[in-house]
Amino acid sequence: MPETPTETPAPAPWEYCLSIPNDLRAVTISRRTLHLILTMHGLIRLVDAAELLAAELVSNAVRHTKGPAALRVRWSAGVLRIGAWDADPAPPKPPAPLEQVTELKEGRGLALVKACSDLWGWQPLSREGNRGKVVWCELGAA
Repeated sequence: MPETPTETPAPAPWEYCLSIPNDLRAVTISRRTLHLILTMHGLIRLVDAAELLAAELVSNAVRHTKGPAALRVRWSAGVLRIGAWDADPAPPKPPAPLEQVTELKEGRGLALVKACSDLWGWQPLSREGNRGKVVWCELGAA
């Protein structure tokens, strides 16, 4: 009897949150932690882009705010969502146009996030006593 192909079940959703202090060294720690998470979940093909995006998001969170921050990573339905929470509820500055990025000393981060992710955005938070915002981006598995 011929063998029928079996479908591989979709990977189960997962989520991680790494609390980080307001310290620029947190950017490297966040990148390395994300690398390990993605490698352990078999998503090595997303590592390079995800590390760049996480570094930009976390860098903005620790450079432009005074309080603690967090890296949030979630996998669901073939989409990787990377977010950086910070305690400042003010919206991020809009990203500069990509053609201006090379001329800027600052403000390149969100332009890179916009250019390298499938989708990005931000949302204010105010629940369970947590205030601030999450700036996030998504990468598809394809």
